[in-house]
Amino acid sequence: MHIPEIVLVTRRECHLCEAAREVVGRVAADVGAPWSERLIDDDAELAARFAEEVPVVLVDGVQRDFWKIDEARLRRTLAAASRAFER
Repeated sequence: MHIPEIVLVTRRECHLCEAAREVVGRVAADVGAPWSERLIDDDAELAARFAEEVPVVLVDGVQRDFWKIDEARLRRTLAAASRAFER
């Protein structure tokens, strides 16, 4: 079984990032997937790529959502990512 890699890209002092952190943490815990957080404040490459879109959720390196993270969409995305590797 493939466990998708979840990365949440955030910035400091971002209210949308706080809400996204809660959603990603809850969904990841429910499906048993680890997740990590990366700050654009500490990474010029991420800042150049996502400056206007944070928070951003990446699943297996692909941008899947930004600004307001949709919990149902994230659950569907993780389920699809897991199924894709079962074939």
